Amino acid sequence: MRVAIAGAGNVGRSIATELIGNDHEVLLIERSPKMFAPSRVGSAEWLLADACELSSLQQARIQDCDVVVAATGDDKVNLVVSLLAKTEFAVPRVVARVNRAENEWLFTEQWGVDVSVSKPRLLAALVEEAVSVGDLVRLLSFRQSQANLVEITLPTGAPYVGQTVQQMPLPPDAALVAILRGKRVIPPSPDDTVEAGDELVFVCTEDAEDSVREVVLGKYRN
Repeated sequence: MRVAIAGAGNVGRSIATELIGNDHEVLLIERSPKMFAPSRVGSAEWLLADACELSSLQQARIQDCDVVVAATGDDKVNLVVSLLAKTEFAVPRVVARVNRAENEWLFTEQWGVDVSVSKPRLLAALVEEAVSVGDLVRLLSFRQSQANLVEITLPTGAPYVGQTVQQMPLPPDAALVAILRGKRVIPPSPDDTVEAGDELVFVCTEDAEDSVREVVLGKYRN
C-alpha cells in the first residue's frame, strides 16, 4: 500500500516505521521545520508542507494513496486532513488520531473519517482488558462505531467452557475472530474448543454487545 501520514511526531514516525517494516510505501508530511527529520525514518518519503492545504496534498499525490493517517497532536488539524483526503481526493481509507476524549464525537464519516483511534479510550480499554475477567471490554471502534472490537476473558464458570465454537449461538451481527490462549493466537474454527482463561476477541455491532455478553458469560458476572 501507499500510505500518507500527516504529522511526523513520535506517533507518526512510529506508525511509519511499523508500516515500512511490513513493506508498505510511506510518505510523512510535516509542516514544522523543527520536526522535519528525514534521517529518523530514512526509508520513508518526506514532505515539508502543511497537510491542511490543498496544494500540499496535491504535491503529495494523495489521490494515489490507499490510506491517509491523520496523526498530528491537534484534533482540528486531523479533522481537516481527513475531510480533504476523503472529499477532495477520494482516498479509500482515512484513519484519524483523537487526542482529546471530548472530541471523539466529531470523528465521523461526515468529516471523512473511516476509523478513529482515541488515545484516552484505547488506554482505558487496555487497562480494563488487563484486569477484567468475566466481562466484555470494548477495545476499538470501526467505521463510526457501527462495529466494535471487543474482548471477553472466559471465567471458569462460563457456560461454554469445554465446548466448541459452533456450540456458541452468537447473534447475527457478531463474529468470533480470534482465541488468545497464553502466547498462542488461534484463528477459530467451528470445532475448536474454548477453555477457561481464553481471551475471546469478537467483532460486533454495539447493539449486539449485550447479546454476546449473555451468550458467552450466561449468568456469570465478575
